[in-house]
Amino acid sequence: MSVSTHGLRLRTGSQALRAAVELLSSMRFAIALLTVICIASVIGTVLKQQEPINNYINQFGPFWAQVFRSARLDTIYSAWWFLLILAFLVVSTSLCIARNTPRIMSDLRSYKEDLRVQGLKAFGLRAETVLAESPDAAANRIGQQLVGGGWKVKLQKRETTGAPAGWMVAARAGGANKLGYIAAHGAIVLICLGGLLDGDLIVRAQTWLGGKSVYTGGGMIADVPAQHRLAPTNPTFRGNILVPEGAQSSVAILNQADGVLLQELPFAIELKKFIVDYYATGMPKLFASEVVLHDRATGETKNARIEVNHPASWKGVEIYQSSFDDGGSRVKLRAVPMGAAAKPFEVEGTIGTSTELTNGKDKLTLEYTALRVINVENFAGANGGSGADVRKVDLVGSLESRLGAAHKVDKPKELRNIGPSIGYKLRDAAGQAREYQNYMVPTVMEEGAPPVFLLGVREQPDQPFRYLRVPADDEMGLAGFTRLREALADPAVRAQAVDRYVAQAIGPDRPEQAQQLRASALRAIGLFAGAEQLQGGTARADGGNASGWQAIAEFIDQQVPEAERERAGQILVRVVNDVLFELLNLSRTQAGQAPLPHDDKSQAWLTQAVLSLSDAAFYPAPVALMLTDFTQVQASVFQVARAPGKSVVYLGCLLLIVGIFAMLYVRERRLWVWLAPRADGTGAEASMALSVNRRGLDTDKEFHRLRERLLGLSPADTPSSAETPSR
Repeated sequence: MSVSTHGLRLRTGSQALRAAVELLSSMRFAIALLTVICIASVIGTVLKQQEPINNYINQFGPFWAQVFRSARLDTIYSAWWFLLILAFLVVSTSLCIARNTPRIMSDLRSYKEDLRVQGLKAFGLRAETVLAESPDAAANRIGQQLVGGGWKVKLQKRETTGAPAGWMVAARAGGANKLGYIAAHGAIVLICLGGLLDGDLIVRAQTWLGGKSVYTGGGMIADVPAQHRLAPTNPTFRGNILVPEGAQSSVAILNQADGVLLQELPFAIELKKFIVDYYATGMPKLFASEVVLHDRATGETKNARIEVNHPASWKGVEIYQSSFDDGGSRVKLRAVPMGAAAKPFEVEGTIGTSTELTNGKDKLTLEYTALRVINVENFAGANGGSGADVRKVDLVGSLESRLGAAHKVDKPKELRNIGPSIGYKLRDAAGQAREYQNYMVPTVMEEGAPPVFLLGVREQPDQPFRYLRVPADDEMGLAGFTRLREALADPAVRAQAVDRYVAQAIGPDRPEQAQQLRASALRAIGLFAGAEQLQGGTARADGGNASGWQAIAEFIDQQVPEAERERAGQILVRVVNDVLFELLNLSRTQAGQAPLPHDDKSQAWLTQAVLSLSDAAFYPAPVALMLTDFTQVQASVFQVARAPGKSVVYLGCLLLIVGIFAMLYVRERRLWVWLAPRADGTGAEASMALSVNRRGLDTDKEFHRLRERLLGLSPADTPSSAETPSR
């Protein structure tokens, strides 16, 4: 009983093994794997890879961001399941090749000369005739003609009892068609192996088996412990390295799903000079790096120039020009108060660092994020009519940018370089941050309008910047706007401006009307300044009362009957503008400047200033930091890679091209000619048949040429004596 049970277990195990091999080597299994790989590749193309988790949260929300991270959809090409599928595809295709190659090679060596004579009549392409030659002579002649035509030929003499011997001429051509099958499947194996070699498989193996671990902290690269660093002899890697001008670096960063690994290079890259050239659109036309490579073991140096699509190679490592970045530019900023409690100050810093600021009891962290020396913008169709609404206004209309292609109308571009800009973040104690982008010099948005400083802000990285437009004063600065804002916040100066306005509008002979107008003007300018509190009014960004035109509109909605709102609004707008003009001249007088005349230029400046004052209440920061000076330091971002699988992939691509070409354009053909002696002993009876794996028009033409060359049959011969017509 035990022997029988043991034998049953052996048979069951062998059957399971055969079933597993059968499944792995089947075409349906390979197609299923390829389908999954294609779907994963589409996801990897649509979904940006290796982005910070916050970017996915901002775009898709916390739930889907966590789903993407759990399924490794943000790093598909290095995900364990993707590499496992590639490994299964290698095994499946290799088993398929192993199973079919012996049969294919055997078929290539076989001429099938033992085919029965009666079997020739079953072929669609066949012909019969009588030759004047003997079977021996005809067989030799036909064999030589076929060899001369590129066929491989084998002659078989068949003895028949009591009758002269007959000859079977068997020939084959186009065997490369079957070799194309092996080449194409072998190409898939090579490409997948190259992908596994150049992927994260070897790097992951070092974290699994080599005692290495992913680094999740921060700080300086030099302080990262050895267990997070890979040796210079690492056989395969692909990472990024940033090198500022005048500095050198020898450590690349390999991004992983949950952190980074540091890759030590066998040499150091020193950036001597970074070169960048721009198109008229502001897009980079050329960026290149002149570098010196220093061997860390021998001290040997090598000069190289690295451009896009023109990498440098040394010590088995390819160095590609990936992009460029700021290398630690030094900037000087001046704080322009945007709230009543803020005070002006100056601060200096370096791009990539941060500074602590104090806003009353609150602590803010100023993070210097970017310095852009060139900013080319398209001003065609710029929305300049709405002034400086920080809630809505951008450099160009946002509506048209979101309409479909059918709406697009070719408009002439108006490209202008509007000078340097500083990008920074203000982060509160809770870790929440807003991003700002302020331009250094004022910009003329439209003809006839005063130049304005653009102060950009956005809440999330995936949002566009919204710009507050602050008019520049006579000296092309912000002092005029700042003085006007301070004067508006001072009740005594507001009252003085109202008195001047009333004196010009009423005169001294109508004291009662002057008193009424004074009270109304004080109320109106107080609402605009945010000094008046409205029931249920909109709060400002700093938590104070509603101000600006928003407060005027809310006052009209609450206090004025609906039928009189339009007229009341026109009166209040005129009163506020006139009082603000007096307020402007008072601020200029206090600064030792001459008052502005009542002309179009002054009115245009005041109009923009009033809009800026109104919308400044929604500016979500106590100060706007303006760039006053900078020292630019540029840096190159290189991609460094050691990719031994690259040559394997290239070989696989070559084999794939050859294999597909052979399978699609090479036709396998087999030809048989049976030559038997005639009954009267004169000549030979010939029967010919042709077999092809894919029949087409060229097949019929080739058969006609063969029967004419080999059997001497012309197209005029009747089907009864020549070929059987094909269906």
